[in-house]
Amino acid sequence: MTALGYTVIPVIAVLFGAIVTVWRPPGPRLTSAIQHLAAGVVFAAAAAEILPQVMHERSPAATLIGGTAGMLVMLGLKSLEDRLRGPIALIGAIGTDLLIDGLVLGLAFIAGEKAGLLLTIALTLEVLFLGVTVTDELGETIRSKARIVAIAVALALLMPLGAVAALPIAAFPPHVVTGFLSFGLIALLYLVTEELLVEAHEKPDTPLISAMFFVGFLALLLIEEMIG
Repeated sequence: MTALGYTVIPVIAVLFGAIVTVWRPPGPRLTSAIQHLAAGVVFAAAAAEILPQVMHERSPAATLIGGTAGMLVMLGLKSLEDRLRGPIALIGAIGTDLLIDGLVLGLAFIAGEKAGLLLTIALTLEVLFLGVTVTDELGETIRSKARIVAIAVALALLMPLGAVAALPIAAFPPHVVTGFLSFGLIALLYLVTEELLVEAHEKPDTPLISAMFFVGFLALLLIEEMIG
């Protein structure tokens, strides 16, 4: 299965999250636990699969340029999100996140099929949370449940678009690929530290909920060892 084919899995996750949320929104504790779990899984995928690929090429210039570009893009998106308000701003912000997630997933498959598979698992949990978030927020201004779910699925389809955008990168020289992988690495770390965990800590917290980060981290490491 190609990177494009694997994006079907997180798209289904967004659909599932949207349907469940319009039917029965999860409580703050469950949402926080899912966010911690997703953060741990994404962090493990970045550390175990993407980072080693970046370090293997030993191209400091490509790493610096790609990483800096990733930092500027993610901080720019944050600045834009802070300035905009309302449903349109929310849809734009989450749509951009999903597009970048698809791009990063495509880049992971360039690094290797195992890296792509593990990142698919990680991003599936992350976009499940995004599906819950966008559905919950849109429910405050849109009464039609069917319309809310349709918007969530339309946003999820941006992931395959991002994955397609990453496909030509595989033909680039190795140091250029390293630059793009460095971009993806920074994007994933930003997602963990500045989005998932920040939002998770805005909700009621307990040691058990916090432990879900490490559960997610260890679970993905175990999956990586089992699949070789």
